[in-house]
Amino acid sequence: MIDSQLVYGLVDLPWWGYALVVYGGIQLMFLGITLFLHREQSHGSLELHPVLRHFFRFWLWFCSGTVTKEWVAVHRRHHAYSDQEGDPHSPVVFGLKKVVLEGYELYVTAARNPEILENYGRGTPDDWIERHLYSRFPKLGIVLFCLLHVVLFGVFSIIMVALQLVAQPFFAAGIINGVGHHFGYRSYEMPSTATNIIPWGLFIAGEELHNNHHAFPWSARFSLQKWEFDMGWLFITLFKSVGLCKVKRVAPRPHFAQKHEVDADTVQALFTNRMHVLRDYARRVVRPVCRELEKREVIPPTASKLLIRHPELLAEEGHRSLKALLERHKELASIHEFRERLTQLWNDANHVRAVQQLREWSAQAEASGIRALRDFASRLPAYVRAPV
Repeated sequence: MIDSQLVYGLVDLPWWGYALVVYGGIQLMFLGITLFLHREQSHGSLELHPVLRHFFRFWLWFCSGTVTKEWVAVHRRHHAYSDQEGDPHSPVVFGLKKVVLEGYELYVTAARNPEILENYGRGTPDDWIERHLYSRFPKLGIVLFCLLHVVLFGVFSIIMVALQLVAQPFFAAGIINGVGHHFGYRSYEMPSTATNIIPWGLFIAGEELHNNHHAFPWSARFSLQKWEFDMGWLFITLFKSVGLCKVKRVAPRPHFAQKHEVDADTVQALFTNRMHVLRDYARRVVRPVCRELEKREVIPPTASKLLIRHPELLAEEGHRSLKALLERHKELASIHEFRERLTQLWNDANHVRAVQQLREWSAQAEASGIRALRDFASRLPAYVRAPV
């Protein structure tokens, strides 16, 4: 009887029952990562109820040996040096293969760096249980986790434990930090190479919307387009409805009004929604102009990508190709110049001057002879700040 319990455990389940236990444990881990470690501790976009906060902190220690300060410090460092020298796990710096296959090793190296912990790990829990248990004995949780599985499900539960322990390095270190900076679609252009990788949504709690997160790192909600689904936000909504969390900040959404005159409110609204405005410029100006030009002239198939891509992400060859493209096609040079001027004028601290410059920009755009640019300029006055 004792031997039988040792082999098969106290709980007898069908094969799909064991699969559900593993899937549920992994999802609970990723929920703790995205809500507690990422959205609350790293970026302050969320405030969890103390009970929920400590539950996630315990579960992450118990099932993966994660130390809050280490995870937060490495992630903040990643944002501070995204895809540059100093980024702990960028495929641009280390190569995609190394990040996918050795992402956990890169994380450990950064987590053991005292300078990174000191500069980027501030504000994380530092209570008695953190100092004397979680941070002091990070592997003890995994040992207890393994023993519990053996007692409940028998010696063959080592397979279940292995899947649990592999999930975080594979999905977080490999998929998000590796694939999420190499493949996928980009809704917003910025110096980071972060992409959105939709198919993984049922496995990593919204973290697959990596481009959206880098565009608005302080937002508690990662889904921004109609087709996107953020599993983490679903749970935030549920927890919020029962008083277990408080949303502090979310990414802005453009608001429009029946307004035809550029004023200070327009400039402020454009600044607040600048990532959306640049995305709109790519969709409504750059791509249509390139498609129209293709009907009349021979242009490279990568023309629109070169014009849309953030300059800091273009390699030397990309800069040469873009320069040649702009020299050869005046229409493309014009829309490129208009976009650069737009990004500069809404950052002007002098609102009176910024309003005047925006009016001049709009007038010149409407007189440019480029239909897509004219239509885009006519939409700008309709931008208004979100109602309070």
